[in-house]
Amino acid sequence: MFSRPSLIARGIAAASLAVLTCAASPAFSGGNDKAFFEQVSGQWKGPGEIVAGKYKGTKFTCDLTGEATESSAGIKLDGFCRVGVFKQPMSALITQSGKGYSGKFLDGANGKGLDIVSGNVAKDKVVVGINRKKLNGAMIARLQDPSTLNITISVKVEDTMVPVIGVSLNRQLDDIAVGSIKK
Repeated sequence: MFSRPSLIARGIAAASLAVLTCAASPAFSGGNDKAFFEQVSGQWKGPGEIVAGKYKGTKFTCDLTGEATESSAGIKLDGFCRVGVFKQPMSALITQSGKGYSGKFLDGANGKGLDIVSGNVAKDKVVVGINRKKLNGAMIARLQDPSTLNITISVKVEDTMVPVIGVSLNRQLDDIAVGSIKK
């Protein structure tokens, strides 16, 4: 059996990917997925909570940076999530594969992570299919406003999708003051 931090880290890893695949604006929906991933590049921070299951009520925070891939539509994610005193490095790679997406969180389902098995970018949300051995699920991320992403991660239990993780992330902007010099 996996330790509590390990289980939580895998759940947070799923949330992490959603952070950088969910900030689509209407201008980037449809056939322009590469522009979408360029739009969501940057730094994101925010809290989350496990809302169902054995660790229900566990709160965490994430600090993530995403960079659009150069060759095709997709994104590379690096950063960390913190649960109490436990700090878990996070990484993900998602790339366009045919009409959908593929990739992995951490080292993928063959290791301690998750596989990304499908994906679709639409108007103000993205849906990404996730898999780890017999666990199947989805991440649905919705853009609340240009700086706020609300993410729900659900797993399939029999024929029902059950929400297990909720995350709200905010885009981090530089705090550098900009001004002008008068002559």
